[in-house]
Amino acid sequence: MDSPLTIVQITDLHLLAESGQTMEAVDTENSFQKIVEQVHKTYNQIDLLLVTGDLAQDPCQSSYQRVIQTLQKHPSRTICLPGNHDDFSLMQKIINDPQINCDKVIKFKKWQIISLNSQKIGATGGFLDTSELTFLNNALEERPDLHTLIAMHHHPIPTNSKWMDTMTIENSAQLFSIIKKHSQVKAICYGHIHQETEEVIDNTLILGTPSTCFQFKPLSIDYALDSNKPGYRILSLHNNGLIESTVCRLVI
Repeated sequence: MDSPLTIVQITDLHLLAESGQTMEAVDTENSFQKIVEQVHKTYNQIDLLLVTGDLAQDPCQSSYQRVIQTLQKHPSRTICLPGNHDDFSLMQKIINDPQINCDKVIKFKKWQIISLNSQKIGATGGFLDTSELTFLNNALEERPDLHTLIAMHHHPIPTNSKWMDTMTIENSAQLFSIIKKHSQVKAICYGHIHQETEEVIDNTLILGTPSTCFQFKPLSIDYALDSNKPGYRILSLHNNGLIESTVCRLVI
């Protein structure tokens, strides 16, 4: 019997222009590096590392180069997608080697992972362009035999934090309309919210994942930080379409 795929999701790294700089009193680069080290010490085999946006708080050549330098210390296949703080064009130029890049679809024997760009230029909230929705629909129609995990940056459903829910994907109804037609979609994972959430909608798991740096306080009316440690998500994708998922926190 084949072993399940091990997928690791990290998100919201928020690297600044220079090493040692902090945001919300957190050295975001150092925290990211510790998360990556912990992940690879814990899991001998990682089939895919998903980095779901906001790689940089200051999107510049230095910040993206330092992201890829940390990731290149380990052999895992890695896909990066953009968040609202990212310069996606610059990301694609710098994070672009055979092992670590911004590819949109990765196929395995029984699964495919599809990455969507939910960035709306000039805005903090999310939006899926027609081209992204068409791409998703086509990918699902082409391979109905593959269980599917969809990854994006912004949250497609509310978190019940009033300030955060001004930044959901504006046209998430179109996303769910497509998913409803394709039963092979088993889960959506996303970042942006800097906290752990889990819901099920029409038999699809909807998973929000903590940041590798500072965390947002759940159920907040206004912007507020939480005391939880940085985290990441582990997903075990079984051949029959079953998903097991756990959020892990940084052990300092």
